[in-house]
Amino acid sequence: MNILSTIKNIALDNEDSIAFQSGDVTLCYGDLWKQSESLATYLTTLKLPKKAPIIVYGHMSPKMVSSFLGVVKSGHPYIPVDVSIPKERIQKIIECSNAAFLIETEVLERDSLQQASIPSMSEGQLANILAEHTEGPTSSTWVKGHENFYIIYTSGSTGNPKGVQISAQNLESFVNWMHVDFPITNGGVFLNQAPFSFDLSVMDLYPALTTGATLFTISKEMIASPQALFMQLSQSKIGVWTSTPSFVQMCLMNPEFSSEMLPSLKTFLFCGEVLTREVASKLLKLFPSARIFNTYGPTEATVAVSAVEVTAELLNNYLSLPIGYIKNDTQMLIIDDEDRLLPDGEKGEMIIVGPSVSKGYLGEPNLTEKAFFEYEGQQAYRTGDIGYQKDGLHFYSGRADFQVKVHGYRMELEEIENHLLHCQYVDSCVVVPVFKNEAVDLLAAYIVPGEHSFEKNYQLSSAIKKELAKKLPAYMIPRKFNYCEQLPMTSNGKINRKQLVAEVMV
Repeated sequence: MNILSTIKNIALDNEDSIAFQSGDVTLCYGDLWKQSESLATYLTTLKLPKKAPIIVYGHMSPKMVSSFLGVVKSGHPYIPVDVSIPKERIQKIIECSNAAFLIETEVLERDSLQQASIPSMSEGQLANILAEHTEGPTSSTWVKGHENFYIIYTSGSTGNPKGVQISAQNLESFVNWMHVDFPITNGGVFLNQAPFSFDLSVMDLYPALTTGATLFTISKEMIASPQALFMQLSQSKIGVWTSTPSFVQMCLMNPEFSSEMLPSLKTFLFCGEVLTREVASKLLKLFPSARIFNTYGPTEATVAVSAVEVTAELLNNYLSLPIGYIKNDTQMLIIDDEDRLLPDGEKGEMIIVGPSVSKGYLGEPNLTEKAFFEYEGQQAYRTGDIGYQKDGLHFYSGRADFQVKVHGYRMELEEIENHLLHCQYVDSCVVVPVFKNEAVDLLAAYIVPGEHSFEKNYQLSSAIKKELAKKLPAYMIPRKFNYCEQLPMTSNGKINRKQLVAEVMV
């Protein structure tokens, strides 16, 4: 499947069908295609470096979707950057990616950005260009094959974000799988819960656009107002629910959240973190006609590579839910510390091999070499995840390093520690995950404080959080702060993380 050609055909045949909805704001397929054509034409006149990335800044608006398509039509990959990302981190993304241009779908305050660091288009300029309805460049200009389609920046252990390159071929492999292995029919409504800078959003964005469906977006403003959120949900006619398990767990706290509120909902797709038995069991009872799928995959392999339908029988058979069967064009290898293949039932590192595996991290050859390699002529990725296989089913058993997912957001604990150590009130520290019902619920920081004049620990915590907020997204800032005279050590002189994790168990 060619993603852009498929969307074009849908737009030409169904011009008035709604492609995007957020609250009262809608965008039909005809206008989506025309807007992206106008932007693509404008971008080609700029004579930007060939295939250089273009940053698209904003938050889950129709202008972002039009911009994504316009960018790839002009022959460039896009980098989605959400408004929640701190300015210092945006600056690092600009520098690390060597992005050639920045599109503002919302106003970007540039107080902490280097003014001359990148040419840009303001929100007002973008609105004028999208309204022109200029015919776009020919399909020969479109991103294709192994060329980058988008680049998503994730947390990096060095303190700098790293850009995962996803090609047109990678994306096509993923979307083809979604069409074949999941009950996704033409039309209907997809929930879009994840910001576009988070790769879970790809699970609803492109499957929706390539089936002529409506993308129903949940913005941060709606999440901040539960009453408004559930009112919108009740009117949404959502048929496919795509979210992290944490988000649906929040929704389950509302007693009205059931098939009566969402009678059209027939498919749940979960990714980004562990789906617990408790959440799955509640959904089966509240939505008896819906099908629930647990999926697994890292950003580096294009969202997800495995899935299993969660049924009453599956819940009865397994204490922890499996992450499913691997998609047809992909392999999952389980290896030991010496890269030897392990037999069924033995735990080891999970290696993903196949056409949806990224070519690597943009501008980071050393990091790429550590994580990616070629296996039997195909690209392979060392996930760092521990798991095992039994009778074709795969199971996840945790991380081999210090990378975790909290409410769907993947992050490196070492990156957070690196930024904590640069805070003026911190001498040494360690950050550990706190688990609840098999999933990471929050992060806790253990800190040996430096000199300070605060009388209370909460005042010290507030000052440290304020410094961190300048450099890290809110979801990466630990929720619990604990202070001690020294950090516990193991017999070999390393920080005893296991002891700290045991101390903060929920």
